[in-house]
This record gives sequence, structure tokens and C-alpha cells, in this order.
Amino acid sequence: MKRFLTPSRPSSKHGFAYRLGWWIGRAIIAFLVISISMTVLYKFVPVPVTLTMVLDSNGFDKSWQPLSRIDRTMVDAVIAGEDAKFCSHSGFDQEAIEKAIERNARSSRLRGGSTISQQTAKNVFLWQGTGWTRYLRKGLEAWFTVLIENIWGKRRIMEVYLNVAETGIGTYGVEAGARKYFGHSAARLTRVEAARIAAALPAPKRREVVAPGGFTRRHGNAIASRSNVVRNEAMDACVYR
Repeated sequence: MKRFLTPSRPSSKHGFAYRLGWWIGRAIIAFLVISISMTVLYKFVPVPVTLTMVLDSNGFDKSWQPLSRIDRTMVDAVIAGEDAKFCSHSGFDQEAIEKAIERNARSSRLRGGSTISQQTAKNVFLWQGTGWTRYLRKGLEAWFTVLIENIWGKRRIMEVYLNVAETGIGTYGVEAGARKYFGHSAARLTRVEAARIAAALPAPKRREVVAPGGFTRRHGNAIASRSNVVRNEAMDACVYR
């Protein structure tokens, strides 16, 4: 029984295919154990740092805040701007994915259909990536999305997302963003301030939060308006139930 539970490494008498399969199997088991363990850990403790932060050439400024200290207007703004079905999907928005595939088929500029859950999985556990690494990341992203949806739940996903999302050049999380742009805590963001942060999230290094112009300003105004709908129709109920 002991030998069965702790198999020794395959010896040279085994064929190459057997040895390769043995190592691949061990690697898969190790990945499953590590990924599940990290997900369980981050259900209870703040995420200390992400790979995106570490690799940011501008350095990074962050300040973790529990969701209870982040104004509800910020939650409504990111749901309005990033993922209107956050409370009703199980991690993936099939309709958004299909629309993204259709758009990408017509354009060389790739656009995603990622939910807040998928973005959180990517930001916490993975890398941004371009080219072929982007496709590898997408596969892993799906796995981590399933994990956080089932282990964390919606409220914790939102809390982590609002603390690790890039909100500007070298700025991560809405607390650091609120202090940088508006000079006060995320605990008292106005609807317009929250909407402007949310409008910059898809391209935080290029979109202005303070005194935005053009598309970013219009997009922020639209998010501010839709935030009322999110609140009035309880589209954020899964976060506050």
C-alpha cells in the first residue's frame, strides 16, 4: 500500500513514453494542489502582490481595503462598466464571449469578453501576455475562474478585483486610485468619481481619470448613468446580500 501511495521515480528500464507520462502526471497533480491551495489562502488573506505589479516598470502603489471600506458606488460602477451580468453568471458570460469572437473576426485588433471574475483570476494568478502566451493564459484563466467562483464567491471576487485592478500608471486598486486622483479614500467616492475610475479600467495607462476628454469622458458619463440602474435593479445584490 505504501509503495502504491508514494511511487518511486521511473527507472531507466521503463520506456521514454512511460517516464514522460509519469513526470507530466506529477506536474499536473502539483499544479492542482498549488492552485487550489493558493485560492483557498486568498479567500481569507489579502493578495500581497501580483505578477503584473512586480513586472510594472513604473513600480506600483497599492493599498488594500476591505470591501466594507469601499463605497458601494464603486461596485456599481464596475458592474455597469465591465460586467453587467456579474451577479447572474457563474464566471463566464457566453453572450459577451460570442460577441467578442465576432468582433475579432472582423478586426485585427483583439478585444476580449472577460467577466470581472475572469479578470480577477488573470490579475491575481497569471500574467497579461500577448501572442501565443495569451492563449496559454486563457486556458489557465478559465481554470482559476472556476476555482474562485466556487471557493471565494461573488463578494470576495469583487473585493479582490477592486484591490488588484490596475487603475493608472503604477497604481493598483481603487483605494490607491482614489487617493491619487481625488485626494481621499475610496470609502467616500462620488458616483462620478467612481465612474471615471471604472471608465479607465480597460486601458489605465492611456485613459485619464482626472479631467478626461473625448471617449473616456463620454464613457464615464454613461457608466455613471448606468450605475443608478445597477443599484435600483439590485444588479449588485450578490455582493451585498
